[in-house]
Amino acid sequence: MGTIEITKDNVQKTIDESEYLLIDFWAEWCGPCKMFGPTFEKSSEQHTDMVFAKCNTEVQPEVAAAFGVQSIPTLAIFREGILLFLQPGALPPAALEDVISKVKELDMNEVRETIAKEQAEKGSAEADSENKEEAPPAESEKKN
Repeated sequence: MGTIEITKDNVQKTIDESEYLLIDFWAEWCGPCKMFGPTFEKSSEQHTDMVFAKCNTEVQPEVAAAFGVQSIPTLAIFREGILLFLQPGALPPAALEDVISKVKELDMNEVRETIAKEQAEKGSAEADSENKEEAPPAESEKKN
């Protein structure tokens, strides 16, 4: 299938419309990026059920910033719109294949349940801290 280019104009649509999406954040001047590029391209030819995309961080700095990319190459992997993997470094072919296999094996219902639970706990913790801030002073804190 080859790769597509990610821009600020298509990144969200591409995430939303792809069951599997791998994004390689790279730059022309980056030696490790040039080493990882052929590995990424070859993998895109082997996994035609997945969308492989490249984002040139020099041309699309706002996209890289939105993902918090500070080192390149960085690989992001989404499944069903959920970011599952975001890691800097040029993965060797076997490591890339291993990550792809693990992403494909995930039970996405479990992933969504875990995310929902974490968000509920975070919301509960935030509500608790807000309640503590708004609570009336304890008897010992009241001035006579």
